[in-house]
Amino acid sequence: MNKKEELFKDLDETINKLLNHNFFKIHSSFWNLLFISLLRGLASGLGWVLGATILVSLLTYTLSQIEFIPILGDWVSRLIVEIEAFDR
Repeated sequence: MNKKEELFKDLDETINKLLNHNFFKIHSSFWNLLFISLLRGLASGLGWVLGATILVSLLTYTLSQIEFIPILGDWVSRLIVEIEAFDR
């Protein structure tokens, strides 16, 4: 075999490996792509909601500890009352 044929054989093997890759298997069908995109969107949305919930609760807790500052203490107290009223 000459060098050119070996290169073509290597190229053919590489292309076959690439075509058998998971990315191409998942995106081979419109419905598969739609389902995977839906799952990604749900996971992303859930992550955003959980992250925001944790961040807001930590921020509220931290701000509730600094009631000695008059302006912030008043604002935080009203915020806590609103949050507790919303929970009921």
